Amino acid sequence: MTSRHEHHHHATGIEDSSSVDKNQYDEVPAGYDGPVYTCPMHPQVRQTHGGSCPICGMGLELESAAMVEEGPNPELVDFTRRLWIGAVLTVPLLIFTMGPFVGFPGVREIFGERVTLWIELALGTPVVLWSGWPFLVRGWTSFRTMKLNMFSLIAMGVMAAWTFSVVAVLFPDIFPSGFRDPEGHVGVYFEAAAVIVTLVLLGQVMELRAREGTGRAIRALLDMAAKTARVMRDDGTEEEIPLEHVAVGDRIRVRPGDKVPVDGVVIDGRSSIDESMITGEPVPVEKVAGDPVTGATINGTGSLIMKATRVGADTMLSQIVEMVANAQRSRAPIQKYADKVSGYFVPTVIGIAAIAFLGWALWGPEPALSYALIAAVAVLIIACPCALGLATPMSIMTATGRGAQAGVLIKNAEALERFEKVDTLIVDKTGTLTEGKPRLVAVLAERGHDESEVLRLAASLERGSEHPLAEAIVRGAEERGVEMAEADDFEAVTGKGVKGTVDGRAVALGNLAMIRELGLEAGEMTEKANGLRDEGETVMFVVVDGAVAGLVSVADPVKETTPDALKALHKLGFRIIMATGDNERTAKAVAARLGIDEIRADVLPEDKARIIQELQQQGRKVAMAGDGVNDAPALAQADVGIAMGTGADVAIESAGFTLVKGNLDGIVRARRLAHGTMRNIRQNLFFALIYNALGVPVAAGILFPFFGILISPMFAAFAMSASSISVVVNSLRLRQLELKS
Repeated sequence: MTSRHEHHHHATGIEDSSSVDKNQYDEVPAGYDGPVYTCPMHPQVRQTHGGSCPICGMGLELESAAMVEEGPNPELVDFTRRLWIGAVLTVPLLIFTMGPFVGFPGVREIFGERVTLWIELALGTPVVLWSGWPFLVRGWTSFRTMKLNMFSLIAMGVMAAWTFSVVAVLFPDIFPSGFRDPEGHVGVYFEAAAVIVTLVLLGQVMELRAREGTGRAIRALLDMAAKTARVMRDDGTEEEIPLEHVAVGDRIRVRPGDKVPVDGVVIDGRSSIDESMITGEPVPVEKVAGDPVTGATINGTGSLIMKATRVGADTMLSQIVEMVANAQRSRAPIQKYADKVSGYFVPTVIGIAAIAFLGWALWGPEPALSYALIAAVAVLIIACPCALGLATPMSIMTATGRGAQAGVLIKNAEALERFEKVDTLIVDKTGTLTEGKPRLVAVLAERGHDESEVLRLAASLERGSEHPLAEAIVRGAEERGVEMAEADDFEAVTGKGVKGTVDGRAVALGNLAMIRELGLEAGEMTEKANGLRDEGETVMFVVVDGAVAGLVSVADPVKETTPDALKALHKLGFRIIMATGDNERTAKAVAARLGIDEIRADVLPEDKARIIQELQQQGRKVAMAGDGVNDAPALAQADVGIAMGTGADVAIESAGFTLVKGNLDGIVRARRLAHGTMRNIRQNLFFALIYNALGVPVAAGILFPFFGILISPMFAAFAMSASSISVVVNSLRLRQLELKS
């Protein structure tokens, strides 16, 4: 996400944060509620002001998405200014230095050698000391705290080249012959120092711009929110008020074409709402009284009156923004490898630079010491491991933004990495495979009982229940014009059914487990129930005054998107297990129709976590898709939990992914995103590591005895910037990743 002090995600000389005292770097006083800045690499660093991380030298970023401020990022503005001034001074400096080699042979003769050196000093010094100042400060801090990082290498290389050159201009006579060419001149390297600073700045500016781009996903989400709401007062007047003044319970008018201001429920009117910006689904959704609506979605041609249920930071949009922001700051476990490499890397590079200097000083051609200095500086610069540090965070930031656009919210980078390896997916039937809106299909009565009476007693009892099947029975009774009565002594028996008293008669409604608990036999009804279950219907027995009086059957239609999504999931390598509270016959009927690999029937919510544990013990990597609070333990137990649905009613805390629209399509998108991101990260790490592995020995001069090749510090700086840019560009390709089937 883009914050006021955008950060540079380089991993260099980074120690495992678990080994650092968590409170050592936390400067935020208790009770403080202003902006807090933190380092993405070291979350234990927390300050009330921006600046650099004391551990790795990177810029700090805002911790909360809610604190994001409009306008350009000050660090990007500052670095861009330094880059332009550095470039304007570096170009003439290069013409003076390289003139004889690139068609300006007389440029040094015009001024004379001595004056030319003073001009080079005048041009190069502001580039190093002003344009490069942030890097020098960070480099100095890294040595002071002994937390070596990329800035340690940049500062050493630039200061070695610049200091040597200044001394060579001011006191040329103090140098021994090892530094002099055949004409007796001491070489200066202002152009090398200036070009290094300019190219490092170019890399930083490109990276900051790329981060600004990945932050656009959040900026776009924030911009989706309506700025005002039209609140209806009790006296019948309407008033346009700022969004932040809307309170829970306010009645709001949503006119045709308006954005829905906050989350709420429709109390009057009818319209279609475009929810694509939240769910990634293009088809508008019909809304009538009683239906939920989400802030930032766009109303169609109808007019609605809604009641606000969630405002401010509780709205779905705010939750999405916060989730995306947190995910962008999180680190994938694969980053630990990069950190470990980096931890040993910087000291090793300094050692190689010292060996290269000694080797050239002792055995190099004349002027040997000048060659030695060039080789040492080139090693320090080309080895700068900024590409290694960028490899993972750039991909994660881009991927989380891409996921948010497609209705896939990622809790953290670890979830993405784990989800790529998942081979088993457990899905709930109700609400995941099916619409989650069951309908009453049949009512059958035992001899001596009347169907409408059986339905009346069942519906009267179920009015007290929150269960979706209960709602279907009550709605079915209303549609058939059945008068319902009040139920007393209502009791819900989890996973089995409900009991109570209606019109003085003891009534129970439940599955076979409930019948057995009451010590009853269903007799002939069992056969009829089995026939209905074979059709995929859920059957509940109605018990009146201690005897089975009949049954009601409810069917939950399969979502239109489910069959195609299941095919896509199979192609993506999942074994799909359906876990459901339905009995085995009903579950088998649904599984056979949809081509599901395995079923677990008669499952109580608390059994799901145990099933996941069993599968994990067999060596499976398990993802669990759930949509309710009772799924939270299972979501937490799974290698990756996927919360299906929206808002606070799902166990978002326990889930690695939240699918804004609870369709299996979302799991297909999440899997494609995980595959694409991890492939991208591996490519980035390969670019970074192979480049350093090849670059350092070449810079040290290993090819010189065979081919006469010795690369200059300027070329080393160009190569270093090119490796960072290749990682940034490769990461940004994730924006175009195709997630739909």
